[in-house]
Amino acid sequence: MLSEPIAPCHAVEAAPGSGLSPRRLRVPLLFVLVLAVLLSACGASPAPPFFGATRHDVTLQGIRFAVLLKNENAEVIRLGYLSRAERRPVPGLMVLAAEQASGCKVAGPAAGIYRAPSLPGDTGEARFQLKCP
Repeated sequence: MLSEPIAPCHAVEAAPGSGLSPRRLRVPLLFVLVLAVLLSACGASPAPPFFGATRHDVTLQGIRFAVLLKNENAEVIRLGYLSRAERRPVPGLMVLAAEQASGCKVAGPAAGIYRAPSLPGDTGEARFQLKCP
């Protein structure tokens, strides 16, 4: 058994003289939450090796993709929700999206720092090495 009562969470107060009241703490917290929601609504963001890449939005067969191009490599990110049955054509469409956005042919999976961390056949994200004329 406990010998001392546990103070409820709402009883924690800011140090005297700090100028932080519960009301003053709520405003910055609300601002941070709103900012986080707004930033998450921006859509797909690139993986670190693709920072500074050129983004192209491509729609194929009603499925939207963000294609990021950098140094003859492409990162293709599927946007939106698809059921398991609807995901079947996605890997092939990702190749087409990379080729359409870049004007190059897909030579195979990306290698080196551009290599995809996901398993082959991932329908959410794929990375390709491009062969440009």
